[in-house]
Amino acid sequence: MSYYLPPEWAEQSAVMLTWPHENSQWFPSLQAVEKSFIAIAKAVTQYEALIVSCLNVAHLSHVKSVLLSEHIDLSNVYLYIAASNDVWARDHGPLTIIKEGKLQLLDFKFNGWGNKYPSDLDDQITRLLYQQEAFPNALIESIDYVLEGGSVEVDGKGTLMTTESCLLSKQRNAGYGKNAIEILLKKYLGVDRILWLEHGYLAGDDTDGHIDTLARFTDPNTIAYVHCDDPEDEHFIELSQMADELKAFRNAQGEPYRLIPLPWPAAKYAEEGRRLPATYANFLIINGAVLMPVYDDPSDEKALSQIKICFPDRHIIPIPCRHLIEQYGSLHCVTMQIPAVP
Repeated sequence: MSYYLPPEWAEQSAVMLTWPHENSQWFPSLQAVEKSFIAIAKAVTQYEALIVSCLNVAHLSHVKSVLLSEHIDLSNVYLYIAASNDVWARDHGPLTIIKEGKLQLLDFKFNGWGNKYPSDLDDQITRLLYQQEAFPNALIESIDYVLEGGSVEVDGKGTLMTTESCLLSKQRNAGYGKNAIEILLKKYLGVDRILWLEHGYLAGDDTDGHIDTLARFTDPNTIAYVHCDDPEDEHFIELSQMADELKAFRNAQGEPYRLIPLPWPAAKYAEEGRRLPATYANFLIINGAVLMPVYDDPSDEKALSQIKICFPDRHIIPIPCRHLIEQYGSLHCVTMQIPAVP
């Protein structure tokens, strides 16, 4: 097709972050969670530009001061004011296609994962950044349909992978059945094949099963996925059924995918007892590197080595994300890459 959504391993121009602030649910643990954002910023700016959304002038000044104190090269950082409800740039940021040799931002609606959380400010961030010329020479299109970046995975060869639990949720797009959703995805994202997962979930996840917490393309023929090997764990049956589905999937040439299982971390819990969605599938691919979430868990090293199998030519950078999952998301969830024009 004349346009397509690049896979994450394609060349990028920048990564977006929406910095946490005190007017959000992060307030009690703001200093702790900022350490994760600092680690992400430090890693990204070694390879490409960083676009940061700040709440207001005072917050922008604070973020700049924090980055300087950590000796992060500000020549590769672009700070903008765009008020936010929360930090999940993967879902309120744009999906960016390459169309006729230019970037085109697709500004889908964001409604807080089916009206679970306030999202009015987040839903405006892409437009506000565009108005401030955060995306030079890009075009933009607003689409009256709810779609979150964490809910879709593409291989750059016409295949999209997603979950039924999320995209068929009536709290997002009432009146859209599976066929209508497939038509829309093909129309806007330039894909011609859709792989639907019926199984797979993480306790504590409130996205209704985003694909980026479960299974990820690492190249057009490889999928890394969360694997539960504990028969006593509540996830064991569901994730085993998901693994069977992945084994049955075929690539565009009709061949089975190479499947790379990611280890299962020990259960993590919030103070009130709710289980947290710790997943190693929530990694971020950038130019020359892969940022990998770690949770101060014995399985961290195994996860890093498994991802290295998928990306032998990229640096694998661990990012502490134990505090991030306190609000039920991880590394990939707080970032959104902006592709480069080939």
